[in-house]
Amino acid sequence: MSKRYCLSRRWLERNSRPRSNEFVAKANIIEFGMKNSDVGIISPTPGNALVIALWTTQFILAALFLFAGVMKFLMPVEEMTKGSSLPGSFFHFIGLMEVLGGFGLVLPSLLRIAPFLTPVAACGLVIIMAGATITSMPMGWISLFPFLVGIMAMFVAYGRFRLRPIQPRL
Repeated sequence: MSKRYCLSRRWLERNSRPRSNEFVAKANIIEFGMKNSDVGIISPTPGNALVIALWTTQFILAALFLFAGVMKFLMPVEEMTKGSSLPGSFFHFIGLMEVLGGFGLVLPSLLRIAPFLTPVAACGLVIIMAGATITSMPMGWISLFPFLVGIMAMFVAYGRFRLRPIQPRL
């Protein structure tokens, strides 16, 4: 029984006539409200929102990097290198790193096998996104997209290194 529930029952017992129908009705209403209310009954554990935010960000980034990495292998090299001075093999290397980073963001933590690899993968993706931001700066405001993705990867790296690290399976 919650403390708030006990206090309200005591208040009703002191301020109502003993065992009247009105008292029973008030007590039943308060009991129903206390059992079915989310105020004070179901208190979220501290940091639960952070864990949800970290997992959500990890899955979003994993999907983004897996898609981007696979597309670097499916697109023709001429189309990828159009408007860029970088060679096609560099794009393939970046695609491979994005695919590995996408898997590294989720699988080690999800399986709890070497979960320290998740923030390491996030740090590697921060480096890739820093390079993507710098190379896309001449295009204007579009460079904000890789910058924001890099900030999200930094959030995962810091969150999994310091705030909520995943414990390995024993």
